[in-house]
Order: sequence, then structure tokens, then C-alpha cells
Amino acid sequence: MTQNVQIPPAELIHQDELRFLQHFDSGPRPPGWRLTPRAVVQFIVGTGGEKLKLAAGTKAPEGVAQSLAICEKFVGQRELVERCVVTLASERGLLLVGEPGTAKSMLSELLAAAVSGTSALTVQGTAGTTEDQIRYGWNYALLMARGPHPEALVPSPVLTGLRRGAIVRIEEVTRCLPEVQDALISLLSDRRMAIPELDEAVDGEGGTRIEFAAPGFNVIATANLRDRGVSEMSAALKRRFNFEVIAPIADIEREKNLVRSRASASLARVDQSFQLDEAVLEALVTAFRDLRSGRTVEGWSVEKPTTVMSTAECVSVASSIGIQAAYFPSERDVASLIPGYLLGVVLKDDAQDRGRLLAYWDSAVTRRAEGGGRLWKRLLELRSVLEEHHGRST
Repeated sequence: MTQNVQIPPAELIHQDELRFLQHFDSGPRPPGWRLTPRAVVQFIVGTGGEKLKLAAGTKAPEGVAQSLAICEKFVGQRELVERCVVTLASERGLLLVGEPGTAKSMLSELLAAAVSGTSALTVQGTAGTTEDQIRYGWNYALLMARGPHPEALVPSPVLTGLRRGAIVRIEEVTRCLPEVQDALISLLSDRRMAIPELDEAVDGEGGTRIEFAAPGFNVIATANLRDRGVSEMSAALKRRFNFEVIAPIADIEREKNLVRSRASASLARVDQSFQLDEAVLEALVTAFRDLRSGRTVEGWSVEKPTTVMSTAECVSVASSIGIQAAYFPSERDVASLIPGYLLGVVLKDDAQDRGRLLAYWDSAVTRRAEGGGRLWKRLLELRSVLEEHHGRST
């Protein structure tokens, strides 16, 4: 099935692992959960190459392995993932916050897939998101023909999750208008949704229909730190979420491994293998980390561009370089592609970021080249590429 889908959801990509973990851990599960909390954490952080084995005497259903190593899917602290899982099990809303590109959406998708078996119940927050997308809408043809009745109601992903007892994802919640955000307050507090248009008999009299949350229902929201002030969350809504901050990847080796694996998966979807020299990959990841933090591993200060130099952007550049090398093979070395793609990432918010990238070349790249780094010498020779772009853009 994954061959016919551009970007399969987590529950489809990792279906073998999810099925295995259902049978591997027979411990207590919160009501409505597919996996135990411990198995959810294992699914996300992996087993470090170690194979898990089903208990002796356990006969695996057809298609389920007797032993399996669980791959790492989210690069971050295990303790953070555990806190996220505990939050969901305690029926508190979970809010993942951080800089753009720090895998908040990916973590929410993995959590939903592991807990509920689906990550599809998602609302994408924008300035145009309406309260109907949080609560429910109507099939207006049926509404006009027969008036308000259950068949005319169009449930939102939130109402569907409420009924099924599943995890619902609200992406970029702070981009929604405050009145739309506040539709979540009673849902997170009372775990119910009123539908006043549908009458329901109570002691022989009409009353408002109430949809109660089935066991397992919860909400994971994400918010970018750079969106503060776009639509600030109310204090009442904040109190109904546990906040977890997702930080950039601290270890360069783990970031390199993630960029390599994600770029490999991206190229596999276009039937190409990932061909990127390790030195080129390391230089690319190093440049992103330098510009993201404003300081190199050597301790040299560099001026940060205003755009976010995230791991997700690094994956995109590595994938693009791999695709260009595959589709446009030539005598040109792959390193020569780095400056142009870096400039494409940097030039998003502020025209002055061109100069900041050139300053990075004149400081960190130059000093590394002078220190004898062969690839950094090659990158220094390519400074003219940035100058040409700079000249054409001004």
C-alpha cells in the first residue's frame, strides 16, 4: 500500500512494529488504547537495535514476527516522550511547543498512531479555521430537505475522535483565532460536546443532544514559538494543556543520522537511492547547526539569519541535492550544490540574510578552510556562487 501513497501515515509505514508491540507487551493499558504506555514509548524512541521477543509460548498471529527490533523515529529525550504518554493517559491535553522544524508534528503523529491506530483525525490550524472544523458542520442539502437530524450532521475530526475514543491532532493551534481555540475549552474540561440543534428526549421533554467522549479520547496540539502573538492562547485554554517544549537535536551525530534516514526515505519514494558523501552530509548538517545556534562547535560566533535553520529544512536540502545528483548526473561535484540550496533556505524572511550567509562564509568557512579541511576549502572556492546570487537578487 505504501508504494501507492506519496507520504504514508505513521500507522501505515510502521504497521509491522505496531502489530508486534500489541502482542509483545501484555501489561495494563489505559482504556481505549491500542498499546501499553511502555510500548508507545518503545515505538517512538526505538530499541537501539536490540530485538524484542514475544514471550515464550506466545503464538504470533499470521504476519506478526516472533522478534523485532524497533527503529528510532523521534530523536529526543526518552523522558520527554514518557511525559507526553503520561499526559495522554491522564486525560490532560498535550501541547507540543518549539521552533519550527523540530518534529512536533511528527511526534504528535507517532503518538496518535501508537495510541489510537490512526493519526488521520487532524485539524490544520490557520487564520481561516472555523469553529465548525473544531465542532461539527452540516450537509446543507439534507438540512434544507429534512431539517436538523443526525444524518445531516457532518462531524469534525474532533467529534469523530470524541465518539471513537481516539487521539485528535490540532496542528498550529495558535494560528487559529481565539474564539476558535476556545471551542476546545469545554471539550478538554467536560469531555463532551453539546449539539443544541439536535433535540433529544429527556424525561419525556426535549433537550440538547450531548456527545460524550469514549475512553481514549484526547487532544494533542502543536504551536510554534515564533507564532506567539499571532493568536495568543487564553489562560483558560492553557490551563487545560500540559506543555512540552521540543528542542532542536543536541547531538550532531544523531542529527546526521536523522537527516540521512529521512533523505533516504524521500528519495526512495521517487525510486532513487540516497547518494551523498559523508563529508558533504557532515558539512551540510554543520552549517545548519552553526547558523541555527549562532555559534560553531569551535566556539566562534556567527550571525544567525532570521529564518529558522531547522533539521526539517536540512532534510529538505539533503533530499534536493540527492535528487539533483540522481536526475542531473554530471561532472560537477555534489559539494558545489550546497551554497545555492543554503541560500534558498536563508532567503525567506529578510533580505539582509544574504549578507549574513556571506559573513558566515567569510568567518567559519574560511577559518576551517585555512585549518586544512579539504571540503571546507572547496566550499570557500564556491563563495562566488553566493556573490552571483547576491548580485542578481539586489
